[in-house]
Amino acid sequence: MSVQARPHPRRYRHEALLWDRMDAYLAVTVPFVTEGLGAGMPVMVAVQEERWQFLREALGSDAEKVDHVDLARLANNPARVMAVWRRFADELAGGPARGIAESVAPGLEPAQVAEHQVHEATLNVAIPASTPLWLLCPYDTGALDEATLAEARRSHPYLMTTDGHHGRSPDFAGPDHAAVLAAQRLPKAGTMPGTVAEFRRYRKGDLARIRRFVLDRALAAGLEEERADDLCLAVNELAANSIDHGGGDGTLRMWREPDRLVVEVSDAGTLADPMVGRVDPTLEQARGRGLWIAHQVCDLLQIRRTPRGTVFRAVTWL
Repeated sequence: MSVQARPHPRRYRHEALLWDRMDAYLAVTVPFVTEGLGAGMPVMVAVQEERWQFLREALGSDAEKVDHVDLARLANNPARVMAVWRRFADELAGGPARGIAESVAPGLEPAQVAEHQVHEATLNVAIPASTPLWLLCPYDTGALDEATLAEARRSHPYLMTTDGHHGRSPDFAGPDHAAVLAAQRLPKAGTMPGTVAEFRRYRKGDLARIRRFVLDRALAAGLEEERADDLCLAVNELAANSIDHGGGDGTLRMWREPDRLVVEVSDAGTLADPMVGRVDPTLEQARGRGLWIAHQVCDLLQIRRTPRGTVFRAVTWL
């Protein structure tokens, strides 16, 4: 199969590529890239390193013309990846461009998969509809389970398969699907066998106490001092957000699992905008940087609406 005969869309096109063999993957992605380059378009590729090695070899010298995103550098954190695609779209100045964006990949933790699925659904509203960006998102059908593939069909308006199908996804759940995913409940705190969640309440004037509590627990768990400081910074920003926007107080739970530290902050506030914390703050912006900072310094930050308010779950790998 080849996409070379397809005209580049005049508006934003968010499309899932369902592939099952590397030769089939390359048969689609290589012409997708080279046709864009040949037309003078910017092309950005953000895929797992294994896929990039195959694609780079197949592209030959054209690989040097591609803007390659190292997902390992971004810790596979979808909020950081979102900022990359937003910057790419903002710099187009109305001209056409193409991108390959692998999000849900084999081997990710369940929490990572859940956040990448929120990310994919949010991409439908993150890029202005008038932007002529064709964004192709590969999904390995031989390695991902059917539930994950079904979610890909819901979060992408368009589908492409290596057997020649190319068109609208009949299962697309619409632009509001990100809000639906953001309202799904997270696994209960500290339920893994052998884990105990410690509990603290906080309000104005308690931030120093909360930071000391998190730092002590993080260092005791073996986290390096710099990463422990990063976790404290994230929790400080989340707790401060509760005090400023979440009713003036909140609840903190912290627990350790075999390979991670988890800190959960919950409050009575509401967070309606799915892009909060996923957009680079401007130099002129005086406030509203807290969630963006938390995304930058945590390995993963999950945000969920609940009937009582909002839950923020910060994860740091040990």
